[in-house]
Order: sequence, then structure tokens, then C-alpha cells
Amino acid sequence: MQQHTLEKPRILLLLPTRTYRATDFLEAALKLDVEVVVASEEAATTADLSPRHTLVLDFSAPSVATEAIFEFNHTYPLTAIIGVDDDTTLLAATASEVLGLPHNPVASAKATRDKYLLRQTLAQNGVSVPAYQRFSIYDDPTETQIGFPCIIKPLSLSASRGVIRANTPAEFIDAFQRTTKLLHTLRNADTINSSQEHLSQYLLVEDYIPGIEVALEGILLDGVLKTLTIFDKPDPLEGPFFEETLYITPSRLSTDIQVALHHATAEAADALGLRHGPVHAELRYNDTGAHLIEIAARTIGGLCARTLRFGTGISLEELVIRHAIGEPVETFQREQQAAGVMMIPVPKAGILGEVRGKTAAHRVDRIVEVNITIPIGGEVVPLPEGARYLGFIFARAETPEAVETALREAHRQLEFVILP
Repeated sequence: MQQHTLEKPRILLLLPTRTYRATDFLEAALKLDVEVVVASEEAATTADLSPRHTLVLDFSAPSVATEAIFEFNHTYPLTAIIGVDDDTTLLAATASEVLGLPHNPVASAKATRDKYLLRQTLAQNGVSVPAYQRFSIYDDPTETQIGFPCIIKPLSLSASRGVIRANTPAEFIDAFQRTTKLLHTLRNADTINSSQEHLSQYLLVEDYIPGIEVALEGILLDGVLKTLTIFDKPDPLEGPFFEETLYITPSRLSTDIQVALHHATAEAADALGLRHGPVHAELRYNDTGAHLIEIAARTIGGLCARTLRFGTGISLEELVIRHAIGEPVETFQREQQAAGVMMIPVPKAGILGEVRGKTAAHRVDRIVEVNITIPIGGEVVPLPEGARYLGFIFARAETPEAVETALREAHRQLEFVILP
């Protein structure tokens, strides 16, 4: 079979059918004049975006998908493989290792996909972690020995899905049963990636860490963490559920606190063996310092990356692609203008019947985009069972305070009619 020579960088984008990220990554690749191969579970998913090549892969079977990528690489040599979300980071590492491309160690990628393994690996490498235990979804919560307050969370779900705080034994039993019911439902509906199916049999219980919560977006350059930005989360996240709403940057925290957050993330990444590409970390800060909650070997989820611009208008996706193909990104800094996003929470379960006030929300000063991502007639489910927000509101302004004010005002203009 004839091999197509590499006239310009060719990247393989692993884009699950349900990802929000396809358009932004493809636009970034087009801007960089990089040849793109789009891999998804279904060929039709990105056909309307007209990539030069497509590849159908079963993301739930990493070994089979890696073999398909290996065969594809014989004909169309790849420069880099980029997994855009949780379901594809492990495959990206596995396939890159086989092809000899820059990548994170497979074991490191696995640890970021299993919250219990994450805690184990950090503790074994000297990183302070909260007390934690793993339980089976078939265990009896009345027979457990734990401390309070505590957090119950699934091992592999993201975006706070299934995460519940319990302050008393009675609350713990209710939370345990609610989270295990969610996992049973997902297992019975066959909606869990089969490569992660074993993780759906367990949940993690760990001590609650008080304090302010932030998100750190960074990129690892040969094992050295470059912090791209720190997002403040102005709304308190104290439970019982952890519905994230506002992300605002630059952070209003002191320089000392931001340095501590950077060091905590870098320490965790090093302990896990992560060395290459984007990282997204969730942390808390209190009187005892910075504490890592979670870290993922990917960029921020949803459409939230649209808040970030670097240099002369470079998107986060473009920065990630530049790094993946070997271009230097050390000097890129986030723009000075403040920016933020509101992930629109789901007020109640039902069917989305109508969205009112969208034009008024758009007209709020400093609002740049209002994007409703659930279609009319679509089912909406609030946390902790839900997996999707109603949409995203974006704002840009001279100060973080102005961004926060604009986002809250735009949200007040919106009314969601949710039918039973």
C-alpha cells in the first residue's frame, strides 16, 4: 500500500460523537494549516465538517482502536494524536506509545481516569490526600466505617455527576444509595464506555475538603507545568451537590495563593508521571494550603475553553495543537482582558419546552455569546444524576468583577420552560 508522505503535520483528533469540542478543534487546525484526521465512533458524526480524512474507531476497545490507528499510520503517517476529553485520553496515550509519538505514560493516563487509582498513586508518591475508601455498589452502607463530613463520588464520571456530600450517617446512607442507583442505571442502560465498565462497580468515599474551589488550566512541557490560567469559582461549592456555574479569569486570589495552586498541581502531575500536553485540575485552598481534588490529561470540558485567548487571539485548542506538533508554546500568555463563562444549571428534571429571554440576555453589556446546547424537546436532568448543562453564557470585560456581574445579569434574563 502506498504511503502518503507528510508534507505538513497530520494530527489525529479523537472526537466522541457527544463532544462539544469538534468545531473548535477543527477550526484551530484549519487556522494552523494542519491536516486533520477525525476519529469518531460513527463516520457521519463529523462528515458535515468536511475533514480530509476520517477514521471510525471503537473508543471503548482501546486495543482494537490502537491497532486500527497503527494500520492507518502506515498509509497516512501521523504527527500527533490528541484526545479531546475523558473518553479518549487513554486511547491517545496508548496509540501514541505504539506509534512512538510524544505522549503521557499509559499508566499515568489510567490514573487520571480512575479516582481511586488517582488517590492511591498520589499517596504512594508522597502527595497529601484526604482519607479515602473504595466501596462496591453492592456493599451495605449501614455497615461502613467512615468519618464526616465526607464526599461520595463515582470513580470515572465527570462534571460532578454522582458527587454528593454527607454530614451524618443518615445522609451518607441516602447519598450512597443515590449514587449507586445512578451507576446501576448507567450499567443497565449500557451507556458506560466498556473500557471503564469495571469502574462503574465502585464508588469512592473521601473526607470533605473545605475551602474555596478553583480550576487550573495548564500544559506540560516535557514534565514542566506551565499554568495557562486559574479560574475562580465565585459561587460556593459546599454541597450537598456540586453544580459548577461560574468560571472567571484572571483569578482574584493573591499571588501567593496562585503560586501554591500551581505547585500543588505540578506536584500531582509529577507524582502521576504526567509529562506531555494539557492538564485540567480542580483544587481547593484553605488554611492548610492547596489541595488537589482531581486532575485530567485534557483541556477544560464543554465549551468553556472559549473563554481563553493567548498571544494575538490564539485559542486554547490552537495552543494544544501547536504543542502537539512540536511548535514552541512557552512564551504564550493569556490575554489581559478578563473573561468568564456560566454553565447554565438545570433547575428541575423534565423536557425543555421553551427558552425565553435569549435576546435580552445577548443584549446585556459585555456578553459575547449565549449558547443553549440542549434542543427544544430534549430531556433535562439536574445534578447529581444529570450529565449536561442547559448551555453556556460567555462574557468579556476589563475586570473579573464586571464579567461576573454580566454573567449573572444575562442568566437572570433567561427563563427555561421545563415540562413534566
